[in-house]
Amino acid sequence: MAKTIYIGNLPWEATDGDLNDVVSPHATVLSVRVATDRETGRSRGFGFVEVEDDQLQQAIDALQNVEMGGRLLTVNEAKPREPRSSGPRGPRRY
Repeated sequence: MAKTIYIGNLPWEATDGDLNDVVSPHATVLSVRVATDRETGRSRGFGFVEVEDDQLQQAIDALQNVEMGGRLLTVNEAKPREPRSSGPRGPRRY
């Protein structure tokens, strides 16, 4: 079974490969995704790494406050995504 790690405060130039390189010495990486802005394609400063269930806490402990590109990483277990409301945000005014 796999669990997902949230890694925040990434350098803006961080790529999936960079994130894989940081995590792989501490856990078996199953997948990596740096979140990007839909319009610009630039990094949003955080990403997700899927690892083996039994390696989750070991990876979190090893990576917490590690420096990457001059920034200290924030690392914890990813929480399930909140469902989005699909309705309008309020009355439309024309």
